[in-house]
Amino acid sequence: MKQKITKAVFPVAGLGTRFLPATKTTAKEMLPIVDKPLVQYAVEEAIAAGIDTMIFVTGRTKNAIMDHFDKAYELEKELEARNKTEILKTLRGIVPPHVSCVFIRQSEALGLGHAVHCAKPVIGDEPFAVILPDDLIEDGTRGCMAQMVELYNQKRTSILGVERVHPSETGSYGIVKIGEASGTFSPIELVVEKPKPEDAPSNLAIVGRYILTPAIFNKLETTGRGAGGEIQLTDGIAALMADEQVLAYEFEGTRYDCGSKLGFLIANVEYGLLHPELKDGFLDYLKERHFSA
Repeated sequence: MKQKITKAVFPVAGLGTRFLPATKTTAKEMLPIVDKPLVQYAVEEAIAAGIDTMIFVTGRTKNAIMDHFDKAYELEKELEARNKTEILKTLRGIVPPHVSCVFIRQSEALGLGHAVHCAKPVIGDEPFAVILPDDLIEDGTRGCMAQMVELYNQKRTSILGVERVHPSETGSYGIVKIGEASGTFSPIELVVEKPKPEDAPSNLAIVGRYILTPAIFNKLETTGRGAGGEIQLTDGIAALMADEQVLAYEFEGTRYDCGSKLGFLIANVEYGLLHPELKDGFLDYLKERHFSA
C-alpha cells in the first residue's frame, strides 16, 4: 500500500432537495459562496493538502460539475482577445496543470458508503481523502485536509474530522465515542449513525472530512443497508475499527453547513467579509443595515 495521500473523493451525486427549486437543473455543489461554487472550495482545500487526483462521484444531473473543471476554450479565447488577463488567470487556475480530474457515475443513490466504494477502481491500494463539499471549513491558513494529511503522515491510519455539536443535533450526524485524547486527536471506540440525543455516546460529530485506508472497501462490500436504507460510510468505518485504529481529529477552523439554507447564507456573509475586493464595502453595508433596522 502506498502511504502518501494523493487522491481525494468528492461524493457529489446528491439531488440537493433542500435547495429546490434552485437545484432543479443546477447541482447544489455549484451554488456559489460569493464568487466560487462550493465544490471549487473543496478542490482547493485538497490541492492545498498536496492532493493531485480529484475523483468526483456524480449523478446524471451533475454535468455542470464536469464542465466547471473542464477547459473552456471559447471563453478563454474571448478573454484573451479582450485582454482580461486577471480573470483569465483565475479561470485557468481552477485546475492547475499538475492536477487531474476523474468522473465516476453513481448509477443509484445508495448512500455515502456506496458513493465512496464507487471510487475503488481509481483508488486501488492507496489511502485516500474524502471531502464533502457541503461542509465548508475555513481556517485561514492551511485548510482542514492539510491538517489531517499531516496527522496521517505521523500515524498512518484512518482519520475522521470531528467537531462538537449541540446534543439536540446528534440525530443529523454520525457520532463517535472516543478514548483518551492526545491533543487534538483521539482513538475512536464507537461510531453510531444519527442517534437520538438520549442514545448518543457523545456530542462529537463526524463532519465531511475523512482519510481512509483502502481496507475500507472490503468493509463496505459486506456492509448492509443501515440508517435510511442506505449503505452508510459510518457502518463501514465501524467494521474497519475491528482491524485497525481509527482516529477522531478535532480540526482547527470554522465549519459552515452549506447543506442547509441558513448555513449557506451564513457562509456567504462570512466569506463576503473575507473577500479582498468586497469586504470593506460589504461591511459598510452590513453596518448601515444594522443601524437602519
